[in-house]
Amino acid sequence: MIWPFKGGARKQIARLEVKGAIAGQTRKHVLKALKTIEEKGYPALLLRIDSPGGTVVDSHEIYSALLKLRDKVKIVASFGNISASGGVYIGMGAEHIMANPGTITGSIGVILRGNNLERLLDKVGVSFKVIKSGPYKDILAFDRELTEPERQILQDLIDSSYSQFVNIVAEGRNLEVETVKQFADGRVFTGQQALELGLVDRVGTEEDARRWAAELVGLDPEKAKCNTIEESKPFWNRLLPGSQQNTLSLPEPVLDWVDFELSTNGLPLWLYRP
Repeated sequence: MIWPFKGGARKQIARLEVKGAIAGQTRKHVLKALKTIEEKGYPALLLRIDSPGGTVVDSHEIYSALLKLRDKVKIVASFGNISASGGVYIGMGAEHIMANPGTITGSIGVILRGNNLERLLDKVGVSFKVIKSGPYKDILAFDRELTEPERQILQDLIDSSYSQFVNIVAEGRNLEVETVKQFADGRVFTGQQALELGLVDRVGTEEDARRWAAELVGLDPEKAKCNTIEESKPFWNRLLPGSQQNTLSLPEPVLDWVDFELSTNGLPLWLYRP
């Protein structure tokens, strides 16, 4: 879409929030928002990240889109309560990063989990008959233990994804790969510790990050406004707020997390799991 009136946007800072576990819906919203930011001509983006991470591919596609946008827009990332694992990964797409001193960040690594219900199934007398085209077609099946060859296949997959993560952090923060590996072992640290490690540039609040973004593009920090790019909601949800209620009477974040857990079972994740 071509926006006929860009004057107002050029004097404002776009704000985009990445909140919660990163999966397909987050990716769709962020990519659409980044396109809008570019088309409207915002000079700067304040990227607020409050996420424990998420799926590998969705995080990488957001990171790639941010890198592309950097050719036209100054990007300052602001780490909130938690910006860990995949949250750190997408943060590498920003030119500048500010974390709150108490932010929980780090957790650089990859995790893949499966469930083994073999003993439970034996107790209730349930078994599965599997016909497969190859020995690894049912890898991570929940009714049996992993074999050693399967374990090695999955470890190689995790190692490859981990290497990608480390290289992105090293490139994004201008650090040596071996330096990153010294703290990229899954541990978490505060924003203050992240500053000392070189993972972020400054510590401060989101307001500090907004002022920084304004200064980078020559706007008055006292007057420059932030325009948050919201995720559009279906027409009926906006018209009838009650239609958003779920039949289980559970909070929406709880349902979102359950859905995320179910949909990503068996997938490699850049995710902080406390």
